Amino acid sequence: MKELGVGIIGTGWVAGSHIQAFEANPHTEVRGIVSRDKARAAAKAAEHKLTRCKPHDRLEEMLASPDIHIVSIATPHHLHVEQSVQAAEAGKHLWLEKPVALDLAGLRAVQAAVRAARVKTIVCFVLRWNPLFETIKALLADGTIGPIFYAEVDYFHGLGPWYKQYEWNVKKAIGGSSLLTGGCHAVDGLRWFVGKRAVEVQAYANFSTHNPLKYEYEPNSVTLVKFEDGTLGKVASSVECVQPYVFNINLLGEQGTIRNNQVFSRRWVGQKGWATIPTILPDSGDVSHHPFKDQANHFVECILNDRESHCNLEDAALTHEICFASEISAREGRPVTLPL
Repeated sequence: MKELGVGIIGTGWVAGSHIQAFEANPHTEVRGIVSRDKARAAAKAAEHKLTRCKPHDRLEEMLASPDIHIVSIATPHHLHVEQSVQAAEAGKHLWLEKPVALDLAGLRAVQAAVRAARVKTIVCFVLRWNPLFETIKALLADGTIGPIFYAEVDYFHGLGPWYKQYEWNVKKAIGGSSLLTGGCHAVDGLRWFVGKRAVEVQAYANFSTHNPLKYEYEPNSVTLVKFEDGTLGKVASSVECVQPYVFNINLLGEQGTIRNNQVFSRRWVGQKGWATIPTILPDSGDVSHHPFKDQANHFVECILNDRESHCNLEDAALTHEICFASEISAREGRPVTLPL
């Protein structure tokens, strides 16, 4: 029998990718699924041919099982805080879908529960395992473009009725903001590449003229970030844009530039134009495109070797603080100092 049992909270689109990721790992198997409707939990288990998985309609019941060691939270955003705190208090390691919380108080509550329980965590900023992200990190570590002084990472993903979570995603109490619902991937990418502490945020947000998708919050925002060493960053995010999915990366360094999978560097003598790296890009919003299996392998290694992930809750909290600061800045028309 595999060492670690996994419990999944939720039966939606992303829950299926979580199940596949853990089932592919040699140390984990999915042993429980929670849904308000036990029949839906049973159907999800049958869909993925989970022979040792018990369906539940009460979270407390699954958390009481000694066979569950990791809990994956794959529910709508407004449920994450309560479920995360319950799972941490039950002593379970946490695999947390973003956003962890929709406000600072909720984030702090989850942090407090995790610190008290001393459990391992990982937040699903899954693009850190995308091959382009990994390639860029290697180039930066090698000094290919030198120290970064300006960085842009943008998220353009029109989320209309064709999108599986659209019905609740447009609601302020569940979707939160353009950054919290999806643009936080770009905020996290900005932090991941720059590698410095953010100290100030200035932001603007708006609705389109007619708001055809009926968002309750501004679905478009521009967030400017100042880092501790003076590096500047920008994240543009739109979840009502009319275009194919675009995740833009532009990093300006003292010795060159990385523009998505293109590189120009003074270190490459004689270079006359962009060098293109043939790799897998973060160019789809479909969760099946995301490298959850690599994230699961990393998290399991952290648990088995008793070490923290670079993408644990404490690190992800810094990404969330920028998102919260962006919302405050746009609403109040002023720069916001970090930490909050």
